[in-house]
Amino acid sequence: MDRFTDRTRRRLLGASVAALGLSALPALAAADATPVSKPGARTRLILLGTAGGPTPKALRAAPASAVVVDDAIYLIDCGNGVARQMALAGLSLGAIGNVFLTHHHSDHNADYGNLLWLAWAADLRHRVDTWGPPPLKRMTRQFLRLNDTDIRTRIADEGRPELASLIRPHELRAGGEVMRDERVRVTAALVDHPPMHPAFAYRFDTPDRSIVFSGDTRPSAALIELARGADVLVHEVMYLPALEKLIASEAQAARLRQHLLDSHTTTEQVGKLASEAGVKTLVLNHFVPGGDPALTDEVWRAAVAPHFKGELVIGRDLMEL
Repeated sequence: MDRFTDRTRRRLLGASVAALGLSALPALAAADATPVSKPGARTRLILLGTAGGPTPKALRAAPASAVVVDDAIYLIDCGNGVARQMALAGLSLGAIGNVFLTHHHSDHNADYGNLLWLAWAADLRHRVDTWGPPPLKRMTRQFLRLNDTDIRTRIADEGRPELASLIRPHELRAGGEVMRDERVRVTAALVDHPPMHPAFAYRFDTPDRSIVFSGDTRPSAALIELARGADVLVHEVMYLPALEKLIASEAQAARLRQHLLDSHTTTEQVGKLASEAGVKTLVLNHFVPGGDPALTDEVWRAAVAPHFKGELVIGRDLMEL
């Protein structure tokens, strides 16, 4: 049994997160790359959903993760059901401060708008900054337009603030520093996930940890540099021996097979990549296939461990590290 399981369950059952107000970016001097924080601060990483692919899975939820620093929530990707996963993890929707999308495949952005809309229907009353590739601004406007009837009704009937005024989307086109506040510095790197371009990996440097999220990508030199020396690398993974079974029912099996091979990272490749980057802990995530009960933790571990000698974690929904 994974050593994180019991600890995770205890923490998740007791978790409670206070509302977050986004601090202005100039809070740190431009030359200072190290976030500052309250004494005793601890960074939590919560895997909200660990499946890969656009269709719902019984065994794993769609891709989403949370970095929580001093009770401030930074979300990475918004797969289907992310609001529900946050509730299960004991995270307050109203405490969301920043949302980062790695790319615009539906398994990573399907609930981008829904998450913010549902948070607003709960207790979100401050601005949320969202970050990701174009056309993030247009997507945000269209989502608000799509749900205008409900939004207008709740403003009139329940006295809520304008939802549009609480969402500030930022479009990213290149790697580099994305944002920083007193808790975290976020850096992006362009990764290789054809035909999606741009697609990003993100690194979070907090007062006590560094955590990198690969997003969807094939092996990427830019990602290796981004993850160099990180405490934790959360990386997608694909198990090649199960590929044919995965695509057997697809009408366009040949094209899907080629996409998976061209755009994702195999178990062997992810182990070698993490070793080259010198990361301390490798967390497997975005499992492809993600819905096959025959692919136990032991199967994934046996496929990656020969290529990575650091700490290896087989990610699961609602796991906290």
